[in-house]
Amino acid sequence: MQTPIAVTIPEAVRLSGISRTAIYEALARGDISARKAGRRTLIGYDELQTFLTSLPQYRSGRG
Repeated sequence: MQTPIAVTIPEAVRLSGISRTAIYEALARGDISARKAGRRTLIGYDELQTFLTSLPQYRSGRG
């Protein structure tokens, strides 16, 4: 399967595991940018990956 160039909001939610609200909040903050194609909002696949890797890493408090 080829990697998509861009994904819709529902696809971004499914692929990332982040809630729809969190995606829209990231868009509002400018953490992710999107483009409009008619009524569809598209997020660049690479941009979504970059956003996810910019999130803090989970670190267990246990040693």
